[in-house]
Parts: sequence; structure tokens; C-alpha cells
Amino acid sequence: MRDDFAFVDELVPGIRWDSKYATWDNFTGKPVDGYEVNRIAGTRILCAALENAREKAATLGFGLLLWDGYRPQRAVDSFLRWSEQPEDGRRKLRHYPHIDRAEMFENGYVATKSGHSRGSTVDLTLYHLYTGELAQMGGDHDLMDSVSHHGAPGVTQAEAKNRLDLCSIMESCGFRSYACEWWHYALKDEPYPDTYFDFPIA
Repeated sequence: MRDDFAFVDELVPGIRWDSKYATWDNFTGKPVDGYEVNRIAGTRILCAALENAREKAATLGFGLLLWDGYRPQRAVDSFLRWSEQPEDGRRKLRHYPHIDRAEMFENGYVATKSGHSRGSTVDLTLYHLYTGELAQMGGDHDLMDSVSHHGAPGVTQAEAKNRLDLCSIMESCGFRSYACEWWHYALKDEPYPDTYFDFPIA
């Protein structure tokens, strides 16, 4: 790994993670190219901001659970190839119930050049420190549907508050949100705004 990148868990003690694209539990239904271990990586600047976010979340009784960070370009390329394959229906109901595979790109849920590949973007959620249970957000990671948008109707008052708490935590620590995905945050002042890396997570 590059010297200015690190595994987040090494620099942010107490953070939880489940690298979805290193597992079979993602919208492609199998581990994705470039994810060789179930860990989250990112720039060291990202890790410092996440430590601030972890501390801020703790004051509200929450911890952070990361689902993705740095994403090799080869993984993004594999998403594109997957979108061109015939539909098998295995992951559609859970991840993209109202659109076709190709529409993921058209609707902004997946990009051919992803901010994740620049190393300073994360997908994450909150969990309750007291119980360890995930905070209810009105939809899971990578649910590519309008209910995942910030301010979406159709979520409960408690779920909407949890989304707002996550947004407040992240924005106060230097991140910007993404309108279509309540779980997606990128550093406002990312160190590599024009670079898309492709080294594996290994």
C-alpha cells in the first residue's frame, strides 16, 4: 500500500468495519476485484478525519461502522462489466428493486470513476454504543432506490433523525454528503481530487 494510505482500523481505534465488497454480501453477489482482505483502507488524512468523527459520534452514544473506503479502479471496472451481464435476480430485490443494472450508472448510484478510488471517501453507518446494534436508517447499504436519498419520504421519524445525526457528525468533521446515498461521505479537502488509484487492498 502507498505510504500515505493506511488501514483505517490501525489509526482509528474502536472503529468497526465490514468491507462488503470483500465478501459475498454485496450487490454483485461475490467478492469484487481488488478487495483481497476484509479491511477498510484510505488516506491518512481520511483516517484523521474519521477519528474526529468517531469521537463526535461517541458524545451522542454512537459508534461508526464502515462498509467501504478506498476502492481500486479495477473494482469499479468490474462493476461496469457486471452491469452488462444478463440479470439473474439474485440481488435485485435487496439492492436495486426498481431499476435495471445499467441504470445504476445512469442514476448516479455507481460511477465509472468513483470518488472512492481517490482514497478519501467512505460508506458508513452508526451503531449504538450501549447495545452494539445498528441504528435504523430506513434502508441498507447500497439500496439503490429513492428511499436512500437524503430527505427521502417513506422513512420513519427515528430513521430520519439517525440519518441527520450521521450527516451532522460527518459534516462537522470535514466531510460532504452525497444526495443519493445517506451512507456516502467524502472529504471536502481530499488530498487527491484528480487521481484514481488502482492498487489492491491486500
